[in-house]
Amino acid sequence: MSITIPLDRIEILPGQSLCLHQIDWQKFEAILTELGEKRRSRIAFYDGTLEIRMPLPEHERFKVIIGDLLKILLDHLEMEWESLGSTTFKKRSQMAGIEPDDCFYIRNYMAAVGMKRVDLEIDPPPDLAIEVDLTSKTLVSAYEAIGVPEIWRCEGGKLTIYLLQNGKYEESEISATFPHIPVMALIFQYLGKSKTMPMSAIRREFRREFR
Repeated sequence: MSITIPLDRIEILPGQSLCLHQIDWQKFEAILTELGEKRRSRIAFYDGTLEIRMPLPEHERFKVIIGDLLKILLDHLEMEWESLGSTTFKKRSQMAGIEPDDCFYIRNYMAAVGMKRVDLEIDPPPDLAIEVDLTSKTLVSAYEAIGVPEIWRCEGGKLTIYLLQNGKYEESEISATFPHIPVMALIFQYLGKSKTMPMSAIRREFRREFR
């Protein structure tokens, strides 16, 4: 006997996640509709498995700091960019969907200017995604399926860079977006400072470093 429980009766506490298996594309779309757009939870879907995660405040703080530092670097180098935040990226042909903690269109920034809906069967994926792993691991298979070229993954205050090579991610010591800047060391340094400094002060100090 199968039991169906409506999602609105399931509580996912901060720092916890819920995994659902044997989910086809129609069920995935229906679940997204039921969850709605005004929610704090994040989803990751690949090959029939759907994970729904509820982030912790620490997770959100790290996400904002890394995103802010990235924007400062982009502005310092006078690089054009667009951010679509935690937009839901879906690709039916690959049975994949992901909501990054943050994401940026850099090389393909013009594709995101004025964008209202994303269709990855037509539109390019983000050039760079940020993921903060505190209580769960990034579902890299979903990112591989939609083809995001670069991921910055933060775990334990340490940044790891992954570059997409022949359809699979490989760790890299350098960022393809900032090949001449020691991104991993800088992020680690400033995330450490965030234990005693407010975000506003971190932004100002980081900006001064590149003047």
